[in-house]
Amino acid sequence: MIFRKQPLGGPIILLFFLLSWKTLAQQTYDVVIYGGTPAGVAAAIQVARVGQSVVLLEPGKHLGGIMVEGLGGTDIDNHREFQNSSAVGGLALEFYRRIAKAYGRADEFEEVLRTKIKKPDIWRFESSVAERVITDWVAEHKISVAYESLLLESPEAVSKKGTAIQQIKLTNGKTYRGKIFIDATLEGDLLYRAGVSTAIGREANSVYNETKNGIRNVTDHNQFAVNVDPYKTPGDPKSGLIYGVSAEPLGEPGSGDHRLQAYCFRVCMTNKPENRIPLPKPANYDRKNYELFERYLKAGGKLYKPGANLPNQKTDFNGGRDVSHNLNGMNYAYPAGTYQKRQEVVDYHRSFTQGLFYFLANDPEIGRLDPELQKNWSEWGLPKDEFTDNGGWPRIFYVRDARRMVSDYVITEHHVKKDKPTPVEDPVAMAYWPPDVHNVRTIVRDGYAYNEGFVFGGKEWQPLPISYRALVPKASQCTNLLSASCPSSSHIAYGAIRIEFTFMAMGQACGTAAVLANQKRTTVQEVKYTDLKPLLVRQQQVITIP
Repeated sequence: MIFRKQPLGGPIILLFFLLSWKTLAQQTYDVVIYGGTPAGVAAAIQVARVGQSVVLLEPGKHLGGIMVEGLGGTDIDNHREFQNSSAVGGLALEFYRRIAKAYGRADEFEEVLRTKIKKPDIWRFESSVAERVITDWVAEHKISVAYESLLLESPEAVSKKGTAIQQIKLTNGKTYRGKIFIDATLEGDLLYRAGVSTAIGREANSVYNETKNGIRNVTDHNQFAVNVDPYKTPGDPKSGLIYGVSAEPLGEPGSGDHRLQAYCFRVCMTNKPENRIPLPKPANYDRKNYELFERYLKAGGKLYKPGANLPNQKTDFNGGRDVSHNLNGMNYAYPAGTYQKRQEVVDYHRSFTQGLFYFLANDPEIGRLDPELQKNWSEWGLPKDEFTDNGGWPRIFYVRDARRMVSDYVITEHHVKKDKPTPVEDPVAMAYWPPDVHNVRTIVRDGYAYNEGFVFGGKEWQPLPISYRALVPKASQCTNLLSASCPSSSHIAYGAIRIEFTFMAMGQACGTAAVLANQKRTTVQEVKYTDLKPLLVRQQQVITIP
């Protein structure tokens, strides 16, 4: 047998490639952002604009969060009682400028800003347009984007050295090292895996000396407009309850619990025949699931119906009426659930909502009870040009409230009060929205169906300056992590914060703070407000409103 000497070029090149790949995989980013929500997008753009390296990890396949999943009826200047566009600045304002340009309304938008007139439709958009704007916006910057990047569901997800995160690991096996990390998810998974204190549900009023938290003794906003018998056999409590009504008691008013305000899909529909997909009938459709809606009609109530509130004859169809596709009490398992459990909750909401819409558009009894209602519903369908990878249906639903960070500084109802509000010494963003918490459950009270939990509006609130201290964890728990979308706040205070332009503002503030922490080689807790404030002002971030 003859042995030939092999040239070493091939093995050497292969070894060099493997070593280079390993080095690339272990790159340490200046900032690692988990979550492609509006907060995450804003944070990534802000970091990239000052030249620091940043990676944006999105668990799904699309950037933009709920803005690209149905919520186009953005909550700006859409209420008679107040005008909140004055709180939109910085990158959030740049986003809406780009939206206006995409619709050929740039000059009109600038005129609205100059004259300060109230024109809600100038701020609204279709999800597909928002996604194009966001995708192009991110592509203009040196931002590494990784889709389908889901944090590992185990303690190994986050590796720390002392109180500093070194790297995070994903379900696909990839790891990302960073100097500063930002959690920009609504679920707060990175906070949780990093050992940061979080809360889910309603605190008792006694925890922060509040008045609107916890179980509500009186819920008068979006309460049943008519008396609806909740029993399977009307008038007979022993017969059991119809679907959607819980047997649990009211409980002690003001006490805390695990309950959350209801979630829903922000459903985009159209009545343009050439762009319309018929409302689908889910495979597990069961008419009995919608008896509450039928009884509501029989009791003399008027059910909601679609109406175009977005460009091109489309809807941003939100839940929140006394009866709607807000599924009260059906989301408790979501925030702390496994990924599988969360998907089950999402799938349930999708199936129930599609079934409800099909029921209203097609059920013979509904047609008999309210022919005009059914005629209206039958004219609407899903748009062919939205969510084209998901049959015209949004891929995710509206998570109104999940985990909230609990830090040394907690935003409470007292920060939002008009009368003697708690002063904020280090504002980095403005939330201009009343405490807004949707119903958490439908129970029986005095023999009729009763919604519990809704809080909205009133005359005792004012715009809320968001403290930088509410965006950083306790120093004893983590020193290089910021929260751009789950700030340290009580349940009722979070209801005033959870608006998309506010998330973008908090994302921009977190991005700026992360850059400063890297430049000063300090912890996020040690970032000086005297350094942070001038940068935010230069970025035209709104941090105070006269």
